[in-house]
Amino acid sequence: MNVDMARRFDTVTPGVRRVFYAYAVAAAVLTLGAVLHPGFASWTSLRAVLVVAAFTGFVAAGQMLVVLVGGIDLSIPWVLNGAAIVLTTTSLGQSSRLPMALAFALGVGALAGFANGMGVAWLGVPAVVMTLGMNGVLQGLSLGLSKGLTCASCGSYAPQPLRDLFTGGVAGVPAALLVWIGVALLMTVLLTLTTFGRRVYAVGVNSRAAFLSGVGVRGVTVALYTLSGVFAALAGIMLVGYGGQPSLGLGDPYLFESIAAVVVGGVSILGGRGHYLGVVAGSLTLVAVTTFLQAQRVPEYGRLMIYGLVILVILFAYGRDRSHD
Repeated sequence: MNVDMARRFDTVTPGVRRVFYAYAVAAAVLTLGAVLHPGFASWTSLRAVLVVAAFTGFVAAGQMLVVLVGGIDLSIPWVLNGAAIVLTTTSLGQSSRLPMALAFALGVGALAGFANGMGVAWLGVPAVVMTLGMNGVLQGLSLGLSKGLTCASCGSYAPQPLRDLFTGGVAGVPAALLVWIGVALLMTVLLTLTTFGRRVYAVGVNSRAAFLSGVGVRGVTVALYTLSGVFAALAGIMLVGYGGQPSLGLGDPYLFESIAAVVVGGVSILGGRGHYLGVVAGSLTLVAVTTFLQAQRVPEYGRLMIYGLVILVILFAYGRDRSHD
């Protein structure tokens, strides 16, 4: 019976197997934490893990889209930070100005992503160079807008309705988690049930063949980078709503975390393979590992080393799985 189940598992597509592996790792980390620290599995602890993982998951959604076509977005930190600062400096903490502030903040993300996509798709600038340059531009603009001060010093805060939304929830479920569920459904439908999703995978597998098949490769690439910017801006808006105000460097941790969540979630860094459900598991795994190590009171340098080793072990396992495909 076990042999038969193993044979059936081997017939599952590599992408689905990687999603299974990602969730298995997340479950293993959470189980280990529950065994060593009984409070680790409490709803309060799990709620905190899920909320923090949700923010990583928002950013990783955009990162996944560009990785699927063999790209990468290094402008995420200051797209996120810039959108957060634009939101607070535009709204000035006033509820009446919230709709306009939200539009401006999302517009910052869309405009930055669109510029990245145009540079990569139409000007032929390597994605690493284009997005890193955009990150520097947005950093300078953000510092100029905030005059190099924290937003507490500027007196800019998130409007109260936004703060109430993201510090509250529905039936005990955090609002950030509910939005993340919505993003997961949107990404799954977009990539698996639409013509656009099939074009994304086609471009990622072989952009030349996709072009010869009539796919607008440049248009798809621009759209994906634009969406990446929008997701980063959304994360910035939600972080401001959750924390009350932005701070300089707010988005810095999310560059590494977004890339790590994507690759741990089983998305091929070369493009053309991966599912957002795996990225959800990757986000949970990263946050669970960090939380577990903090509960163990592991020093910062030790956490960084173990964090990196866990990622490398998972990637090594994926590499062996791919070699057997």
